[in-house]
Parts: sequence; structure tokens; C-alpha cells
Amino acid sequence: MAASRPAIVQDGADVLLAVRIQPRASRNQLIIGSSQSGGPGPETVTVRLTAPPVEGAANAACRAFLADLLGIAPSRIAIARGETARHKLLRVRDADAATVLARLKKTPPR
Repeated sequence: MAASRPAIVQDGADVLLAVRIQPRASRNQLIIGSSQSGGPGPETVTVRLTAPPVEGAANAACRAFLADLLGIAPSRIAIARGETARHKLLRVRDADAATVLARLKKTPPR
């Protein structure tokens, strides 16, 4: 079995963030799973959203929710892979992986 890849990876000047989206949740919420492999970052990041997965509503809500948590403009977050899937790879432009991880971990439950 292949080793798990961390959910947050530095890619040049950008950060790649692997997330699992759960649309139609009761509230917007971020859940970070701990790294069982002892790596530097989390192995899972789940984003629960109240938006439905219809006509890109959940994708837009995901970008806006994460941008708010990170304190950046939503335009700096792009979906690199998984536009229509629950598992997505997001690209956060001009960001540092350590800063992104720290801000996500600092997020209070909503």
C-alpha cells in the first residue's frame, strides 16, 4: 500500500491543499485529521458546507470559506483537480504551507 500524502504541500510559490468536500451539511465547518505517519502536515482536511453540490455552488462556497479562514481573497484559491468530485486539490497562490497549516489549525469550531 502506498504511503499517505500530506494534505498540505508546498509547490513552488503556491500551496496544494487536498480536501474532501461534504456538501449540504448543517453548518460550514473545517475538520483536520491528524497525521498518522508522523509527517509534517495533516493527512486529511474535510470541509463541510451548507451549500448544495449544484451548478458550482459548493465549489464557490468552499473557496469563499477557506479564503475567509486564511484571510486571503477567494481569487487566490483555484481548483486544480476535482471540479465535480468530492475530493479536490486546491491551489492557494502565493502562500506558504506552514502559514496555511497554522491558520487552518487555529480555526475555532463553527
